[in-house]
Amino acid sequence: MKPAPFRYHAPKTIEEAVETLAEVASEDGRVLAGGQSLVPIMAFRLARPAHLVDINGVEALRRLAVEGERLCIGACVRHAAFHHPVADGPLGRLLATVVRHIAHYPIRTRGTFCGSIAHADPAAEWCLVAAALEAEMVARTATGTRTIPARDFFRGIMTTALGEDELLTEVRLPMLPADTRFGFYEFNRRAGDFALAMALVTFRVQDGVISEPCVAVGGVEPQPRRIAQAEEVLVGHPPDHAAFQAAAAAVASAIDPLEDANTSATYRRDLTRTVTRRALEQAAA
Repeated sequence: MKPAPFRYHAPKTIEEAVETLAEVASEDGRVLAGGQSLVPIMAFRLARPAHLVDINGVEALRRLAVEGERLCIGACVRHAAFHHPVADGPLGRLLATVVRHIAHYPIRTRGTFCGSIAHADPAAEWCLVAAALEAEMVARTATGTRTIPARDFFRGIMTTALGEDELLTEVRLPMLPADTRFGFYEFNRRAGDFALAMALVTFRVQDGVISEPCVAVGGVEPQPRRIAQAEEVLVGHPPDHAAFQAAAAAVASAIDPLEDANTSATYRRDLTRTVTRRALEQAAA
């Protein structure tokens, strides 16, 4: 298959990109960054945008830098940038751990962090990271800029708070305290396949007990999210098997799992319990 005809735009600045998007958004204009999701569905003609706004020539969108207490990730930063820690401390190591679960190496050399966030696939690893760490998404139009917290950004399966004329220019992740422990675990049927369930956890251990826990799951509901019930279970308890079992059970009780022809809700609930426990065990190791 080949894509339907479209008009190609190649802006060189952010200003030019958002001005072009403002002009063509009403005609189903789409932004092209990595293209690892958009191009295949265009090839099958499941999407037929009349305009493509290719932002790969916008040098300012390649920015990847620590500013203050946040890691700022521009819209054209590739997955592969995270194969090695891009920041000191736990956050850099966390991102380097998660990225190796994303699809296959050739895709990681082209796909982008922000593109994954904007696509909002429930099984996308970066979406889970954004939800877990309470990232901020910076969206820009021809008339202004707004910052959207992760809890308000994801609206459902491949649905976000972005307007049709908004360009996601940057995602900001908070730096983690030096003593933060983290664990990530996902299950898929083959390496590189979409995850059926995944969990990302972080916590600190102070005076022998857990503090500031974060427990988030993805691939199990229409959007990734933190599970407050599990976090409450962990606070003040030693990082041991009993606490992890209780937190995993709290996650399983709190979710409303997706189901399809191959995966029942019951199976995905049990799977989520397991991946959560294993992520917690990783963090404690």
